[in-house]
Amino acid sequence: MAEKAEHEERRRQIAEALLRIADTEGLQSASMRAVATEAGVSLRLVQYYFTTKQGLLLDALGRLGCQLQARMERWIGEAREPREVVTAILSCILPTDAESRRIARTYAAYYALVLSDPEVLEKQAAQPPVVLEGFLARQLALAGEAGQLAPGRDPGMAAAGLLAMVNGLGSSVLGGQRDGEEAMAVLRHHLDELFVGR
Repeated sequence: MAEKAEHEERRRQIAEALLRIADTEGLQSASMRAVATEAGVSLRLVQYYFTTKQGLLLDALGRLGCQLQARMERWIGEAREPREVVTAILSCILPTDAESRRIARTYAAYYALVLSDPEVLEKQAAQPPVVLEGFLARQLALAGEAGQLAPGRDPGMAAAGLLAMVNGLGSSVLGGQRDGEEAMAVLRHHLDELFVGR
């Protein structure tokens, strides 16, 4: 049991080293050797725990997804109404603090990797956004059933649009076109148009 825990701790240490490089330098700089240096271990050890770079990339991406999910769960907190849940999730994605900026930059590094080499992560990179979009669509459908959604709004289309908007707003914050508070104001404006009754 202790050996299994130590094995997982080593994998975590190496994967988090890759995520730090992705955040600060991009994944083009994340060679196995660079990851070993960042993790403070030998290249041989990295290759022992991750026989391929693709395996390391996918493991680290899964861990990044868990970090985002934990953040969402914290932000949802006591939210019960669909609007509260949707607002919490979309707000926590926007890069308005150190944690969300790190997560957003790291996801952007993966996105850039997929653009340059679409097969490197196969279909894995698309799974978390699809799951999140489905969750948002279900929350919006619940709001519709409760009469809290503007008439004529399709929950699936609205969820897709909200996620696309938040991703675009996030890019504009990371790129310096607007600050986090301005991005939040845009998000609140669109949520006010989408939901009825406050």
